[in-house]
Amino acid sequence: MPISALLKINMKHSVLLLAFVSVLGGCGKESAPPARIEQPALTRIVGTVAADNGNVYSGEIRARYETQLGFRIGGKIIERLVDAGARVKPGQVLARLDPADSSLQASSAQAQYRLAMDDAMRYRELRSKNFVSQSALDAKEAALKVAAAQAGLAGNQTSYTVLRADHAGVIAATLAEVGQVVSAGQPVLRLAQDGEREVAIAIPETQFANLKIGMPADVALWSEADKNEPALLSGRLRELVPAADPASRTYAARVALSGAGARATLGMTAQVRFKDHNKPDKLIVPLSAIFQQGDQAAVWVVAADRSISLRPVQVAAYRDNGAVIASGLTAGERIVSAGVHKLNAGEKIRVIEGEFANGSAQ
Repeated sequence: MPISALLKINMKHSVLLLAFVSVLGGCGKESAPPARIEQPALTRIVGTVAADNGNVYSGEIRARYETQLGFRIGGKIIERLVDAGARVKPGQVLARLDPADSSLQASSAQAQYRLAMDDAMRYRELRSKNFVSQSALDAKEAALKVAAAQAGLAGNQTSYTVLRADHAGVIAATLAEVGQVVSAGQPVLRLAQDGEREVAIAIPETQFANLKIGMPADVALWSEADKNEPALLSGRLRELVPAADPASRTYAARVALSGAGARATLGMTAQVRFKDHNKPDKLIVPLSAIFQQGDQAAVWVVAADRSISLRPVQVAAYRDNGAVIASGLTAGERIVSAGVHKLNAGEKIRVIEGEFANGSAQ
């Protein structure tokens, strides 16, 4: 075999050997670790809640002044011009009674008055001629006054067959129907006057002693519960009935609202929470934020660089809307509110704002 051919074969073997050695060398090296993916986590900012032992009272928005409207005389209702929910103005006609009887009484009284007037005029002329005594004239004058009073009363009775609104407001309820015979003063309509609004609530016996007239309160409307940051209304305990209801054994109370405006519509449901300034405010966190390790509760606290650390906390009470924290947290700190058992200390997370992340606990 020629020498040039042998040299070519040796060169090919050398190239293959070098390639095999480089492959083996590459297999012995460690591959670079993949970039760590930050785990997304639902978080929220811790807010405060009044430390009132969790007493929340549900009630109904009512008007400060409600009037039971009824006729001043009895009779049969022949017309009712408004229904529940109707807006009325002062002097507006709301209902009418059958005026037949009152018209007859007014006609009779007018006839008696005219007769008494004629008698008095005749006796005045006779007295001027000294044909009758002064006492006889005085009797006729007295009879005239009685007849005039009777005629005026009968005229008023006729006007009482028409029921009018005495204030502007909303008809809250209808208590009688057309064709019904009502007595004098019997409620026919309930008028909720415009102006101040209140929440009517019932206080159980166990909490009656803890409440005092004038105590401030926070009021939340159920109609705004779906908002991310529902604004609370300010209120104060205006009325607390000292006698319990015999059926429910609760005490009726009224909480006056300030600045409610058009938000508080009659009939809405509201929640009232009283504030006791003698007790410090506490913090509340979602129940899903509690990381339980035996008897010790903890929460994941998110630092500014999005790293997390487990911090022990003392839970004062568990409620339907969260856990009340007695110590271990401060208002304004960000915590992980869900998925706490999937995290590890020191790792960074991708922050996802919770539904109520920036709101105080309701």
